[in-house]
Amino acid sequence: MSATERPGDRGIAVLASRIGADEKRLFDAFDRRGVPFEHVDTRRQWFPAGQHGLPWGLALNREIGQVRAEYAARCLDAAGVEVVNSPDATEVCGDKWRTTLAFLTAGVPTPRTALGLTPQATLEALDSIGYPALIKPLVGSWGRLVVPLADRATAEAVLEYVAALPGPQSHLGYVQELIDKPDRDIRVIVVGGEVLGAVYRSGEALRTNVALGGQTRPCEATAEITKLSLAAASSVGADIAGVDLIEDRDGRLLVLEVNHRVEFSGFQSALGDRVDVADHIVGRLLERAQR
Repeated sequence: MSATERPGDRGIAVLASRIGADEKRLFDAFDRRGVPFEHVDTRRQWFPAGQHGLPWGLALNREIGQVRAEYAARCLDAAGVEVVNSPDATEVCGDKWRTTLAFLTAGVPTPRTALGLTPQATLEALDSIGYPALIKPLVGSWGRLVVPLADRATAEAVLEYVAALPGPQSHLGYVQELIDKPDRDIRVIVVGGEVLGAVYRSGEALRTNVALGGQTRPCEATAEITKLSLAAASSVGADIAGVDLIEDRDGRLLVLEVNHRVEFSGFQSALGDRVDVADHIVGRLLERAQR
C-alpha cells in the first residue's frame, strides 16, 4: 500500500469458512450501506510467501477455527492488508493463559488462575488454588471441555486422562478457582472503544453460552461494567470484542475472557432494536478504512 493509499481504497474482505446468522447480518449491513465486500472462504485460501498486491485493503476476520484465524491474519498482515481484529489480538484472545497475563498486566480483575506444565504440576497448582476449581483447555470456545473439579480425587481422575492425551499442549493444565456466582454471567460487546450494551446469559448448567442453550436478557451497562469491559478489550488489543464477566456472591465483577470473533445473535435478540451490532461493526470498519 502506497503512502497515500488508505485501506478503504481497496476492497473489504470478510474471512469465514462458515456462514452463520451473524455473518448474514454483517453481509446485510454491508449491503444496506452500499459497501462492496468479498466473502473469502478460508478453506480455499492460500498465500505464497512474500505475496503483495491483494485486492483487499481491509479484512474482517470471522474465521471460526482458531488456528486458521491466526494464520490467515498473519498472512494478510504480511501482505499489507489491515486485519480486524489484529493478528496479535487474535492470538492473545485465543489462548486463555496469554489472556490471563494480559489482564493481570492491565490490572483487570480476573479469577485466581494457574498453569501447570505437567499433569502432576497441575495437581499441585490446584492444591494451592483450592477446591472447587475448574480446568479449561488453553484454546477453545463455547465452554467446551471446561470441567469442574470438586476435590482432589476428581482432579486426579481428570488429570490421569489428560496425561494420556496426545500432543504436548494437551498436558498443560490451565486451572482456575470456581467462583460462587449466580446462575448467570454477563456478555458485553465492545466496538471501536465503545460499549454497545450488555446482556445476562443464564442457564441451568455451569456453562451459559448461547451456543449451548443459554438464555439472554438485557443487563444495564453500569459504569463499572463499562470500565472493566473497555479495559479488558484494550488489554488484549481487540477492536471488536465480546467480553465475558461474572459476579461473585458479594457482587464483585471479574472478567473471564475476551472473544475476538464475537457471536452476537443472543445479544441482538435480547436488546432488539436498541442496538444493531452488525451495523456498528461495519461502521467501525469504514472508519478504519478512511484513516
